[in-house]
Amino acid sequence: MPATKRVPTRAEVKVEDTWDLGPLYKSDAGWHAAYKKLEKMVPGFEKFRGKLGTSAKVLRACYEFETEFELLGERLGSYAHLKASEDVANSTYQGMVAQYTWLATRAGEAASYIAPEIQAIPEKQIKAYLNDPVLKEYKFSLQKLLRYRPHILSEKEERLLAMQGEVAGTASKVFGQLNDADLKFGMIADERGRKVELSHGSFRSLLESPKRSVRKEAFHQFYKVYEDHANTVAATLSGSVLQDVYYARARSYPSAREGSLFHDNIPVAVYDSLIKAVHGNLKTVHRYLDVRKKALKLKDIHIYDTYAPLFEQGRVNIPWDKAVKTICDALEPLGNGYVNVLSGGLNGGRWADRYENKGKRSGAFSSGGYEGPPYILMNYRPDTIDSMFTLAHEAGHSMHTYFSAKNQPFHYYGYTIFVAEVASTFNEQLLNKYLLDRAKDKKSRAFLINKEIDEIRGTLVRQTMFAEYEKVLHAIAEAGEPLTLERIREEYGKLLKLYFGPRFAMDEQLSLEGLRIPHFYHAFYVYKYATGISAAIALSQRVLNGGAKERDQYLNFLKSGGSKFPLDLLRDAGVDMERPEPVATAMKRFAELVDELEELI
Repeated sequence: MPATKRVPTRAEVKVEDTWDLGPLYKSDAGWHAAYKKLEKMVPGFEKFRGKLGTSAKVLRACYEFETEFELLGERLGSYAHLKASEDVANSTYQGMVAQYTWLATRAGEAASYIAPEIQAIPEKQIKAYLNDPVLKEYKFSLQKLLRYRPHILSEKEERLLAMQGEVAGTASKVFGQLNDADLKFGMIADERGRKVELSHGSFRSLLESPKRSVRKEAFHQFYKVYEDHANTVAATLSGSVLQDVYYARARSYPSAREGSLFHDNIPVAVYDSLIKAVHGNLKTVHRYLDVRKKALKLKDIHIYDTYAPLFEQGRVNIPWDKAVKTICDALEPLGNGYVNVLSGGLNGGRWADRYENKGKRSGAFSSGGYEGPPYILMNYRPDTIDSMFTLAHEAGHSMHTYFSAKNQPFHYYGYTIFVAEVASTFNEQLLNKYLLDRAKDKKSRAFLINKEIDEIRGTLVRQTMFAEYEKVLHAIAEAGEPLTLERIREEYGKLLKLYFGPRFAMDEQLSLEGLRIPHFYHAFYVYKYATGISAAIALSQRVLNGGAKERDQYLNFLKSGGSKFPLDLLRDAGVDMERPEPVATAMKRFAELVDELEELI
């Protein structure tokens, strides 16, 4: 009888395959002791109330206290979040997350007067503060805060908004618990007849099966579970969108989208021009799907055919150690200072929690801190090359955090997602270039070309579709129209037809994809993947084709953290995202790759 492949429990995972959270806290007892310390600090905010306009020295003291509080709070929140991610059904760590969230909310209430009080300082005096050497270290923080002057409410109103902190993430929490803990997808036979537990981790691997019946069965069985819970998930998504709209209106932003972009100082034109540029190249996307259909010798092409390998190299065995070495070799153009730190962290340093276990949070993420290692959660699978690319991606985030924390003060080390996705996708670009250069034959090269095509399609085209979907959903809610299950599926279905084209066989269940993407609970996030890969392609070409100057400009970008607005950071690195060239260059690269793949096939 074929063997049954079972997802292990957390207790069955080898210690060396898990992250070491000791640098944060040696035990839960240490966490609870630190929690009590932080709790006692909350009343300390009160001593600055009504005094921030008295002198620059007092304002600096407030900033320093806030920094001390947030530094300890980050450490507490990180530990609770990482422990909870190991097994989302573990009530102990879910409780610690809730406990931390409660305290963070109380602290937010206690500190809610700070922004409006600074905003109330007369303009002449605030200009003097900006030029005072006492506040030099916090000048950019102060400048960023002053941008919010039109959107800061009264002290009482700010306090009321802060009090909603605990309930504000309810929609996301409900979806997360349902998606990661409660939904069960059953078992399925892979192409070798082995029984495999269908999960978030195995779903992608099964879609890469060379056997179409396996791919088809996995797709329909997976989405049948979402169909059974569609009304519930639609309600949570609708609640999340309505929450975004509420906060935007409360703070007098023209729209939820503009409110979200304001934080990074990103013009709406950057978002809209991204969508426009991708729309202008959708015929190339449709042509690629035709090439894929021809290569697979299919009469029609469905979504579950878009991940299947076109060549034998798609079924691989890349153990963790081999993946780490390959990634580090590919990143050699960044120098030993980068590579040695990364290699040590992913091997003996135990930065990463490597493999799937029951209840573990799905997907992958990097979660670094100022005082602890830049941790990585993986659900690594050696049977798919995508896992190696995912590891390279998350390593880009982690090394960005590492360099930023080493070179910036705490209040400037945190970078925005807009630039974060550049650092991660940059690593993927170098990895793919490294593998392409070492392709031994035409077939291997075709496989890697197709891999890069799918990376651009998945990161630039697909994420732009997601970004357009978020724009549409929020516009509907802002117009006062209900976001019912039927309307959500209808709008997502329209975009599927536009982006996949008239010759694509559309499965009705695919419209449920618009309900299951976790990023939709953090609206206007996904477009940064698309702008990120565009910037990453440009910057990787600069580094690979340049010399020490281009390399150092990129490394300085990683070291800069959040010390400037993201568009300024990228300009310093050598790419201007307010111009159309980066997205156009990426889509041109996509078209060239499709041309070469078509010739090779």
